[in-house]
Amino acid sequence: MATAADIDAAPFERFLILEASLLDTRRFREWMGLFAEDGTYWVPALPDQEDPFGQASLFYDDRDLMKTRIDRLEHPRIHVQTPPSRTAHLVGNAIVEEADEAKGEYLVGSTFIMVEYRDDQQRVFAGHQRHRLRRDGASFLIVQKRVDLINCDSAFEAMAVPI
Repeated sequence: MATAADIDAAPFERFLILEASLLDTRRFREWMGLFAEDGTYWVPALPDQEDPFGQASLFYDDRDLMKTRIDRLEHPRIHVQTPPSRTAHLVGNAIVEEADEAKGEYLVGSTFIMVEYRDDQQRVFAGHQRHRLRRDGASFLIVQKRVDLINCDSAFEAMAVPI
């Protein structure tokens, strides 16, 4: 496996920034399109949670659940999103942690801050994320996105939008 020293992180960082931009502009279907057919989106509920199956998670979505969540977010009468959230993501410190260039698969770690504003309230989410990416032509597909919030084991009001 190659490390960050061997691979330029810039194309991966651009991809992560594109993903954040899609979320911030509420282009959720395009965001879902970044995921491989077998892709998953996971936000653990505990620090160092090893898998999404032995413990409840804040989010654990495959493509079917992502589609259901997006359908709800786009519904005109969704209570938890009236008015809709406005978000701003900041992604940084991207590093290629693992690479299997023969298979075109990479594990990219980064840090993030997401600010959500809705209904006169502002919330800040921060943490570390890891994207397992698969090369797809000139870009990538997300095989797994894992978001480790620094306060994942705190009590949260409903979270409707992806982090």
